[in-house]
Amino acid sequence: MLRALAVDDERPSLEELLYLLNADPRVGSAEGAGDATEALRRINRALESGPDGPEAIDVVFLDIQMPGLDGLDLARLLTGFARPPLVVFVTAHEDFAVQAFDLKAVDYVLKPVRKERLAEAVRRAAELRGTAPRIPVHEPDPDHIPVELGGVTRFVAVDDITHVEAQGDYARLHTDKGSHLVRIPLSTLEERWHSRGFVRIHRRHLVALRHIGELRLDAGTVSVLVGSEELQVSRRHARELRDLLMRRTTS
Repeated sequence: MLRALAVDDERPSLEELLYLLNADPRVGSAEGAGDATEALRRINRALESGPDGPEAIDVVFLDIQMPGLDGLDLARLLTGFARPPLVVFVTAHEDFAVQAFDLKAVDYVLKPVRKERLAEAVRRAAELRGTAPRIPVHEPDPDHIPVELGGVTRFVAVDDITHVEAQGDYARLHTDKGSHLVRIPLSTLEERWHSRGFVRIHRRHLVALRHIGELRLDAGTVSVLVGSEELQVSRRHARELRDLLMRRTTS
């Protein structure tokens, strides 16, 4: 069972997080720290104790914005250890997700924390630590993709997505109404949505053919207009894109 450390400078948030962690059957113990400095002292004791020692910690549930040493600073320090605990960020701010996953975070949970969403983060940590059996996963709805917005999971229709932008281990889904960050690599979405008319135009961009308004050629460079946004097409993908657009207009 997982041994967890929750870190948050706001006492009510910390107590709520500890309550949810202790209610999860995959968590054997959960203790709290009120700031990153206290957490670092506790983690040092855990590392000195060893992975099987009485002070060991498997996973840290870490807030980001804290006075003094913040959560990202603490996570960076942990990357310097030989066998650091896993890190799950728990924060009210979406803006730090790319930095968090650059630091090899297991998950990024937005506040207010929902029981079901935290349980998913615990599941991921348990599987990585080898403390939980594999549970069959239901096939996702092919017409929608779940996204988190303000702690609420919503389902975005794939047909509404105009293009996708790679952001580290994340992908940002763009629609006419806004954008959403999901923890899915661009290469996975390319494979999953190829049959739905999505095509790679650049190492950073995947575009829905039906949402391309214009194909522009200028001094040897190629770009496409998607809504009001102009996206560059790499030389590697330019010929394929032109062929696909021609076939769509003649079919």
